[in-house]
Amino acid sequence: MHRALTRVLPRVVSPLPPRPPSPWTALLDGLPLAAWVVELHGRSIVAVNAPACELLGRSAAELLDSAAATLLATPEDLSYWETLDDEGPGSLHSHTVLCAPDGRLLHVERWIRPLPPDAAQPARHLLVTLRDRSTEQQAAEAHEAAAAELRATLESTADGILVTDLAGRIRSFNRRFTQIWGIPEALLESADDAKVHDWMRRSVIDPETYQRRLAAIQDAALLSSTEQLQLHAGQMLERVSRPLWQRGRPAGRVYSYRDLTRQRAADQRIDELTHTDALTGLPNRRRLAELVLEAAVKSRRTGDGFALLLVDLDRFRQINDSLGHGVGDEVLRTVACRLQGCLRAGDDIARVGGDQFALLVPGADAAAAETLARRLLNAVGQASSLDGAQFTLTCSIGVALCPQHGRSIDELLRQAEAAMRAVKDAGRANYRVHHPLVQGDLRQYMRLDHAMRQALVSGRLRLNYQPQVDLASGEVVGCEALIRWRDPELGEVSPGQFIPVAEETGFIVAIGDWVLSQAMRQAALWHERGTPMPIAVNVSALQFQQAQFTDRVASMLAVSGLPAHLLELELTESILVRDADEALHRLQALARLGVQLSIDDFGTGYSSLAYLKRFPIRKLKIDRSFVRGLPDDDSDAGIVRAILQMARALGMQVIAEGVETEPQRAFLQAEGCVQFQGFLFSPAIDALSFEHRLLRPAPPARGA
Repeated sequence: MHRALTRVLPRVVSPLPPRPPSPWTALLDGLPLAAWVVELHGRSIVAVNAPACELLGRSAAELLDSAAATLLATPEDLSYWETLDDEGPGSLHSHTVLCAPDGRLLHVERWIRPLPPDAAQPARHLLVTLRDRSTEQQAAEAHEAAAAELRATLESTADGILVTDLAGRIRSFNRRFTQIWGIPEALLESADDAKVHDWMRRSVIDPETYQRRLAAIQDAALLSSTEQLQLHAGQMLERVSRPLWQRGRPAGRVYSYRDLTRQRAADQRIDELTHTDALTGLPNRRRLAELVLEAAVKSRRTGDGFALLLVDLDRFRQINDSLGHGVGDEVLRTVACRLQGCLRAGDDIARVGGDQFALLVPGADAAAAETLARRLLNAVGQASSLDGAQFTLTCSIGVALCPQHGRSIDELLRQAEAAMRAVKDAGRANYRVHHPLVQGDLRQYMRLDHAMRQALVSGRLRLNYQPQVDLASGEVVGCEALIRWRDPELGEVSPGQFIPVAEETGFIVAIGDWVLSQAMRQAALWHERGTPMPIAVNVSALQFQQAQFTDRVASMLAVSGLPAHLLELELTESILVRDADEALHRLQALARLGVQLSIDDFGTGYSSLAYLKRFPIRKLKIDRSFVRGLPDDDSDAGIVRAILQMARALGMQVIAEGVETEPQRAFLQAEGCVQFQGFLFSPAIDALSFEHRLLRPAPPARGA
C-alpha cells in the first residue's frame, strides 16, 4: 500500500534556467495550506507554494511542469484526473493518506477547486490544497502539554497569579493567589466570576479606587501597570498587570500579586537604621540632608531663610583617652539632650560626626542664629559628672545661613565648618557666622585658580593609584585613580585645596576629563600587557551634568581601547537627587556601555533607598569618616553595619576607604564588607611603582 502512495522522486536534477514569476504566486503565497495550481488542459503543475514543497519533500523546480496525477497517486486521484472534463472541471473534497519524505504516513484533507478564468488567464486552472490533519493531533497534544507546564509554572512561583480573558472572566489561577486574597478555592472553581471579583473588591481598603483602576486596566488591552493595594487583613500587595498574547493578539490579562508586608517592614527598619544615629537616637547626616533639602525648597517658595549651626565639642578626645569610650558615649548622649533642650518646636538636630552635631533652624537670620549659639554654649558648658569624674565641656560653633551662604547640605556644612574651624583657631568655646572671602583670601583664591589652570596646560598634574583589596583573599582587585599636583611655587598642593576651587569655578569639568582620559589610557596599557586592572575614577556633580558626558566617556573608551567593564565611575550622592529622572537616564546609558557605577563617600550625602533601587549602581563606598572610629566607636560601627545590611538587601557590593589599622580591617571583614583601600595596605602610588609592587602578568596560555 505504501508503494502505491509514494511518489518516485528524482535524486539528481539538472539546473534549470530561471522561470518567469507565476501570476498565481501571490494567491498561493497568501494561503497557509500546501497548495498548487494545475493547468486543466495539460494536467500539469504551473505554480506551487512553499508549504506544498515542504509537505511533498520536493523543491518547486522539481514540482513545476510535473503531471498533477503523480503528486498524489491514489486510485481516487488517478480516476479524477483521467475522467476530468476539460469543459466542466469539477470539485473534489476528500481525505487521503500521504507518505511523508521521512517515511511517516500523514493523514491529509484535500480540496480541488476550479479557478475562475479572466482576461489575463483565459486557460482553465484548478487549485489543489492539502491540509495535514496529523498536525492537529500534535497541536492538541502540545496544547495539553503547554497547559500542564503553565499549571506547574503557576504553582512554582511565590506570587499569586490570576489569568483572565478580555472580558475579565477567570481562566486560570494558582494556590498562592487564593492564599494571598483568602479566597476559598471552591468559590474560584464555581466559575462565578462576579463573586470572586466582588470578594477582591471588598478585601481592599479603598474599593472605589480599586474598581476604577481595574476597569481602566481592562479597557486598555495593551496597558501594563504596577500598583500597590492595601488589604483590610493588613497585607500590602504589589499588583502587576500585563496583557496576555495569543497568536500576536491580546487575549486577556495576567495579574501577579506579591505580598510586600515583610519586605515593607524590612525596608522601614533599614530606613530607620540609615536615618538614625545609633548612639544618641538623633537623626543622622543623611536625614539632616533631607531636612535641609526640604527647607531649601520651602525657602525658594516663601523667601524665608534658615540657619544651620555646626556644633563641635572641644578636646573631646581627651575624655575618650582619659575616661574611656564608655564615658565618652555617655557624654555624647548628655550633650545631645542639652542641645535638644535649647530648640524650639520645628527646629531639628542631627549628629553628623563623632563629636559633631548640626542644628537646622527655620526662619532664623544671623541675629537669631547668634542668640541660639550663645544659648547652646551655655547649655554645653554646664558642669558634668560621670563615673566619679568632674569636668566642664566647651564647644565651638559655626553658623551658615540660607540663602546667603548656599542652599545644599554640602555648601552649608562646608561654610559652617569653615566658620567653626576659625573659632577653633581663635581659641575655641565660641561661635562665628560664616563670612565671605576677605580681600586677602580672594587674592589667594585667584592665585590658586590661575596656577591650577596653568598646571593642566603645562602637564604638572599627575595620577597616583591606590590599590583596592579583596578582604577575603587579600588580593588586589582594582585601584582608584587620584589626582596629585606639585607646583614650582606652591609646592605640593593638596586636592582638598584646589578641588573646591575647581568646583566653584567650573574648571572641575576640564580636570575631570583629563583624569578620566589619563586613567583609561593607563588601564588600557596594563590590559594590553596582560595585567588587566579595573580602575575607579571620581566624577564630580558638575562633570556628570554635562550634556555630552556619556558621549565623552564612550569616545574615550573607543580611543583608549579599554574594555568598558574595567572602568568604574565613582559618583557622589548629590548627583542622584539633583535631577533624578535625568540622572537615571544618564546612568542607564553608561550602564549600557558596560561601565561599572558606584557611589563614593556613601553616607555623607542624601541618597535614599528609593533612588538606590532605581539606579544601576553596583557598589557603595563607605566614607572614611565612618571607618576612622572603628571598631570602638559604637556610632560608626552602627552606621557601617547599617550600610552593609542595606547593601545586601539591594544586592550591592561594599568597599571601605581610609582603612589604616588592622582592627578596622578585621571589623569590616567580620561584618561582611567585600573590599577595602587605605594606608594599611598601601597609599596612592605612581603607575610605575604600582606595576612593580602589585601587578603580575597573567600566565601564558597552555601550549603557547
